[in-house]
Amino acid sequence: MYSAGISCLVELYDCPSQLLDDECFIEAKLREAVEHARATLLEQSTKRFHPQGVTAFALLAESHISIHTWPELGYAAIDIFTCGHRAMPERAFHFLVDALQAGRHTVKRVDRGTGLGKDALKAVPKPLEAEEAIPV
Repeated sequence: MYSAGISCLVELYDCPSQLLDDECFIEAKLREAVEHARATLLEQSTKRFHPQGVTAFALLAESHISIHTWPELGYAAIDIFTCGHRAMPERAFHFLVDALQAGRHTVKRVDRGTGLGKDALKAVPKPLEAEEAIPV
C-alpha cells in the first residue's frame, strides 16, 4: 500500500503541570522531537496562554508537529504529520511521551493519502539542503 504520509495523533495524560505550562521547555522539546523524527525544521512558533497552557508548532519540510497543553488537566494533545519515507514520526512521539513525563498515553497512527496509489510517492518533497533548514 502506498501513502503520502503518516499522522500520529497522540494524547498524553497525567503529565506534570509545571512542564506543560513552561513555554521554553515545550519549545525546546518540540525542537528535539523534530530531530528525533529526522525531519527538517523550517519554522517554529510557540504561544503561552493565560492563566495557563502552551501551544507550539513546528513547520517541517515534511509537514508539521503541534503540541497543545492543558496544565490544569495534566493533558497534552500532539499531532505529528510527516510525508515521505525519510521522517519517522513514531520516534518523535516516543520522545515526547518521555520528555513530558506522561503517566499514560494513547496514539492513533493514520496513513494519509492511501487512495492516491503510486502517485502519492511522486508528490512527496525531497529533504531540504542543510542551509535551507533551521539548525536543530
